[in-house]
Amino acid sequence: MGVNQAGSWRSSVSEPEILAQVRLATLSHPLGKMQIAPEQGQFLAFLVQLIGATKALEVGVFMGYSALAVALALPPEGQLIACEVNPEYATIAQAHWQLAGVANKIKLHLAPALDTLERLLTEGQANSFDFAFIDADKSNYDAYYERALALLRPGGLLAIDNVLWAGRVADPTVKDNRTQKIRALNQKLHQDPRISLSLVAIGDGLTLVMKENS
Repeated sequence: MGVNQAGSWRSSVSEPEILAQVRLATLSHPLGKMQIAPEQGQFLAFLVQLIGATKALEVGVFMGYSALAVALALPPEGQLIACEVNPEYATIAQAHWQLAGVANKIKLHLAPALDTLERLLTEGQANSFDFAFIDADKSNYDAYYERALALLRPGGLLAIDNVLWAGRVADPTVKDNRTQKIRALNQKLHQDPRISLSLVAIGDGLTLVMKENS
């Protein structure tokens, strides 16, 4: 990062101290690069506040940074349903949320995300979420998208991370499974009449999806 870019970053990203602590702690982990960038966390929080979200969903918690950014942006009565399958990550994330004083806003489901999403739908929670964020295993991105879309209210907003996949989706010679799954979802979203969308070149690419009124 050059001097001008670094100065611009410091001028545009306003990261609460607790978020910075969680981010730096996560970066020390061998898989810390999976964490979203701070400008993405700030952007998600901005979106949550912009639409007045009170009920949110996250698929893929990792060590809790993005969930914390969203929870801090939710009003006191807000709730985030968080899906994570890895008990080690979940334990670390919960400790971070406790430290930040937002654990009461987050309900963690330690199970395969598809099972949790199906259960939410079975419980009658379709069309009830204001905001959702997907950042989990890429092989199930399409399945997560379909269920998250069903759970969103009309006019609700969904954010999907890693849609640029370090540029690999634009390289036709790259044909590994995860790249092809993301590439296929990107093409599907572009043609999906149920939504409006905008791809934002922030972090590794973030697609914003607004559910149309049915």
